[in-house]
Amino acid sequence: MKKHTRLIAALALIPAAALALSACSSGGQPSETPGETADTSAPAELTTVTVGTVGLTSDGALIAGMEQGFFEEEGLKIETSIVQNPPAGLAAAQGGQLDITFTPGIPLLNALSQGIGVQVIAASHGYDPAAKDSDDPGQFDDTGLFASAKSGITTIEELEGRTIAIPARKAHLEVVIADELQEAGIDPETGVNWVVLDFTSAVAALNEGTVDAAGLVSPFTTQALEAGNPQISAPSVAFFDGGTTSYWVAGTSTIEQKPEIIAAFQRAIVKSNEWANEHPEEAIQAGLTYTNSPLTVADVMVPYWTTDVAPKNLETMMNKMVKLKFLAAPVDLSNAFHTQ
Repeated sequence: MKKHTRLIAALALIPAAALALSACSSGGQPSETPGETADTSAPAELTTVTVGTVGLTSDGALIAGMEQGFFEEEGLKIETSIVQNPPAGLAAAQGGQLDITFTPGIPLLNALSQGIGVQVIAASHGYDPAAKDSDDPGQFDDTGLFASAKSGITTIEELEGRTIAIPARKAHLEVVIADELQEAGIDPETGVNWVVLDFTSAVAALNEGTVDAAGLVSPFTTQALEAGNPQISAPSVAFFDGGTTSYWVAGTSTIEQKPEIIAAFQRAIVKSNEWANEHPEEAIQAGLTYTNSPLTVADVMVPYWTTDVAPKNLETMMNKMVKLKFLAAPVDLSNAFHTQ
């Protein structure tokens, strides 16, 4: 498969109950550099909106939209905070500590199944529609399943009875890998041994042969490949079947109390996503700068930012999670989306 090094959000990789917020942009706009002057054309008064991100390159559309002034045009001043993980962001949105937060679809469905009071207000990103029909889905997928070079494994079918490292149980990578195992005739519950390792440890374990396979995200995918560990699948593309996979959500009380602000954010993020798709290098650089990543634009796979909230995509995810027994029953999605 093609080497890829995109950092996205995709992802709800580590479930947690504790909330952890780290302020990353107190003013909502990039800091001035020496010799520059402030933009005096901005509105005199802006409404501050607190937005949770997970500190990944796909945040580039939001950050670039801030730099382009799309949110100021709508009267908004965005203050971003990196949350520990998507479940923490969802808890903060429900509780009102954040006005809006990013979440992939899988943790969103878990939250909705637990009665967490949030609604989708906009799309974040997903996969190019061409991804699902590609002969090389790895060129679209920032996640991957890698076999240890010492294991001799080259296919999913050879994972029967083997050990697979993932960053957390019942989260994104286990779900999408379990789907591929089931398609290959392996029971995800009893047919493999799951072990929880952070990504750095998982790459080391692959190299040492102490695990047979590992689910990874970029840039750890690149590290695994460079160490000679083969990629045997791109599980996320197959699972999500293209389209929107991640969303911007808000707590139901925030939506009720701040409808004009939510509508303004919806308009601005659509402009931001459209601009990012038209200017991917600038958007990627904005995300790299925001995350203090050592990567360069040339190292990164171009994210695909979507503008359609796509209820059907979330329903497809839900049905697969029920089939795989990650959800006990279907979730009522009738009130999951708030649109203009």
